[in-house]
Amino acid sequence: MPNKIVVALGGNAISSGKFGGDIPSQFAQSRVTAVHIADLIEAGHHVLLTHGNGPQVGTVLRRVELSRNEVYPIDLGLCVADTQAGMGYMICQCIRNEMVKRTSDVTATTIVTTVRVNPNDPAFDNPSKPIGQFYDQETIRLRIASDRWVVKHIPNKGYRRVVPSPKPQEILEIDLIHELFDEGRVIVCCGGGGIPCIQDPSGGYEGIEAVIDKDLTAALLASEVDADTLAILTDVERVCLDYGTPDEKELDTLTVDEARKYRESGQFPDGSMGPKVDACVDFLDRTENPNARAIITSITSCLDALEGKAGTHVVRSR
Repeated sequence: MPNKIVVALGGNAISSGKFGGDIPSQFAQSRVTAVHIADLIEAGHHVLLTHGNGPQVGTVLRRVELSRNEVYPIDLGLCVADTQAGMGYMICQCIRNEMVKRTSDVTATTIVTTVRVNPNDPAFDNPSKPIGQFYDQETIRLRIASDRWVVKHIPNKGYRRVVPSPKPQEILEIDLIHELFDEGRVIVCCGGGGIPCIQDPSGGYEGIEAVIDKDLTAALLASEVDADTLAILTDVERVCLDYGTPDEKELDTLTVDEARKYRESGQFPDGSMGPKVDACVDFLDRTENPNARAIITSITSCLDALEGKAGTHVVRSR
């Protein structure tokens, strides 16, 4: 049976290298990814895509830094919006071209997406998400004075700006996304976790300097469109216990209760697998679809994972 699938692409699906690679490199990597997305479409699944944008936002901020005395700066919200549109264009073009090779007329489109966050989220009192480049002590002192940055010192690397990472509350364009998804359209949306905004007392919206975890937004997105599957694609085929040690063990299945237990014991750190596992649990907690499942796997194993041959399947119970 066809699946309604929300696919959360990791950075490696589009970017390569320290700064994500140049544009030709990103197109080349996107063409590789498009082959696997086209496999899902050709198998009859309905596909809704989201993606990370960390390296790309870092590059935009670097351009801002280099040109700060020449042109007006771009705030973090516009950085996310610009990269959403640019990366969405890239992904959609590559998917269309791949489907043309398969003699299939598929229209893929990008929706620049805004996500409401709570201005009272505790994350605003404890900025923790690093963005942009590393700075020396003198440069960062000037940035703190002129731009009121919050910074974190990384031993042997330097200083780096950190911003809040609040939880997503509402995808403002969800009705349009839901409508197109139900029609079977291929959509790219919520890139980089969405453009964070807050609602003012009058009901209007304004951007806020923050970034949202893309996998948590993917979980919210999947529940809102009643997806059958949330597929979080990363650079490993399965989630592992004791990762990187002689006792490493791959997991084929992970229940919600087991996920929480392992998370609390430190098996899935914040900087790697933790947010992905959290997103899977969040999706299963939110969705009313009784047959919903979440999968963590690699882009190359996604189709096999949907058939139960690969990946770690996060389920409510065994």
